[in-house]
Amino acid sequence: MAIGPPLSQVGGGRQRGPAVLGVEQAGRHVGQQPVGGADTTGFVSPEKGFRGHVGAGGAVGQARGQLGRGVSLGLDAPYPKVKVLGLGECGTHAVIDAHLGGVLVDERELARPLLASIEPGMLVLADRGFYSRAFWDEAVATGGQLLWRVQSSLKLHVVTDLADGSYLSVLLTDIERQRIRRHRARGLDTVPQGPTVRVIEYDIANRDTHSGSPIRLITTILDPELASAAELAAVYHQRWEFESSLAEIETRQRGSYRVLRSQSPEMVRQEIWALLLTHYAIRALMYEAIDPEVLDPLRMSFIRTLRIVRRHVTGQAGFSP
Repeated sequence: MAIGPPLSQVGGGRQRGPAVLGVEQAGRHVGQQPVGGADTTGFVSPEKGFRGHVGAGGAVGQARGQLGRGVSLGLDAPYPKVKVLGLGECGTHAVIDAHLGGVLVDERELARPLLASIEPGMLVLADRGFYSRAFWDEAVATGGQLLWRVQSSLKLHVVTDLADGSYLSVLLTDIERQRIRRHRARGLDTVPQGPTVRVIEYDIANRDTHSGSPIRLITTILDPELASAAELAAVYHQRWEFESSLAEIETRQRGSYRVLRSQSPEMVRQEIWALLLTHYAIRALMYEAIDPEVLDPLRMSFIRTLRIVRRHVTGQAGFSP
C-alpha cells in the first residue's frame, strides 16, 4: 500500500568531471518524469539498499585515493570501492536519482543532495541509519511526507495517545533536553519545544533479533484518519523493494561477481551512471507497456524485458570504457 502520490524525477548532486558530462546530460533527459502512477512511493535507500561497491580496474592507486577501499573481515578490500545512494520508486523499481561518493563517506552526506529531489506530497521512506535531528529537519523542509525508522535508543516521550495505538511525541535536541532537566530540577513545569511527530511501534513475531526492542517508526502524517498505524507499518516494509532494484542492476544487468571495466575514478562514475540510466529506461519502458490499473508493474519480468531490449539494440558499444 502507498500513501502518497508518485515520485518526481530529479537531478542534482552528481559528480562533475569531463568523462561523466555526457552521461549527466543524458540523465537530465531520461529521468525528467516519474515512472509510476499514483500508487508509487519513494524512499532514500538504506546502507545495504544500494550495494554500490565496485572495482575500479587497474588504476588502483588513483582510485583508492579518491574512493577508498573499505575493510572486510579486518582486511583491505581487493579493489577500490564507491558508494552509491539512490532514490527510487517502490512501485516500479525505477531508481530515479542517485549520488556517488567514496566508500567511507557518511550516508547522510550522500543523501543530502537527494533532498532537493523531494517535492510536497511525496512519501519518503528511510532506514534508521539516516536519522538525525538535523537531517530530519532538512527533509521536513522539503514539504514531503516522511516515514522513517529510528533507533530504539532514541527517547520519545508520549505526548498524546492515539486511537490506532500510535502516539504523538516531540523530537528534542540535546540543548532542549538540558533545558527541561534544569527546569524540572527547580520544580518548574515546562513544555517541550520541538517538531511534533507520530510514533508507531510494533514487532514481528518471527523477527530474528536479540535486542528485544520493537520496530519504531516516526512520521509527519499526524492524523490516523489519513493513514492508520497498521497501514504505515505495511508501507514502510515496501522499502525493501529496493533490494530487487539492486539485484536487477548488479546481478541481472551488469552480471554477478563482476567488477566494473573502467580504469579510472572518472570512468567508474561514468559507467555507474550508464548502468543507472539504462535500468531507468528499461523500467520506464516496462511501465509504458502495461495498463497499471490491470497489471501491477512488478508482475512483469525484468530479465525478459532486458533480453528483448538487448536483441533490438544493434549499435552496442564495441569498445571498453
